[in-house]
Amino acid sequence: MRYTGPKVRLSRRAGVPLTRKAIRYFEQRPYPPGEHGRKTNRRTTGDYGLRLMEKQKLRWYYDVSERQLRRYWDLAVRRPGASGAELVSILESRLASLVMRSGLAPSIYAARQYVTHGHIAVDGRKVDIPSYLVRPGQVVSVRERSRRMQPFVAAAEGIHADERVAPYLSVDLPGLTFTLLAAPLREQVPVPVDELLVVEFYSR
Repeated sequence: MRYTGPKVRLSRRAGVPLTRKAIRYFEQRPYPPGEHGRKTNRRTTGDYGLRLMEKQKLRWYYDVSERQLRRYWDLAVRRPGASGAELVSILESRLASLVMRSGLAPSIYAARQYVTHGHIAVDGRKVDIPSYLVRPGQVVSVRERSRRMQPFVAAAEGIHADERVAPYLSVDLPGLTFTLLAAPLREQVPVPVDELLVVEFYSR
């Protein structure tokens, strides 16, 4: 199942800010949540716990369930490249992930909501499945009837955009559209996870 509780709590458990919002809170409380959070020593985590946490960080960052992540892992293993890099590329190619990365949404949670509520189109057709895998060359846009909504008016002004556009995207924020130029490469994706440890977790 997907985690639906407080999102900043996940960042404190992971030891790194997983969302923009979490950065400020994490700086104030950079220790795990709970009564004994201040006394917890992350360095004492064993090998299995370390690999498990990296896998969990990847899950939380992209807001996917354990079953979904396992399915993406099976798909990544069948691809010709390095399994860890392919796994990140697949997760980054999800429609919800790209809506967030393009600056149309402030977080992965908002991006998922925009997609499921029918505000997003791919090549002109409504797609309401956050896990839809976008292919290079496809154009993603906010549907015409949704463009006057406040979140998308803010997005068009660049409120949620990163300082630099991801190199695998061509983004037109005023037009509320973007195009996936190529499959994301691992070194282009700023996800704070050591995917090699995730590979070791699934390969054990």
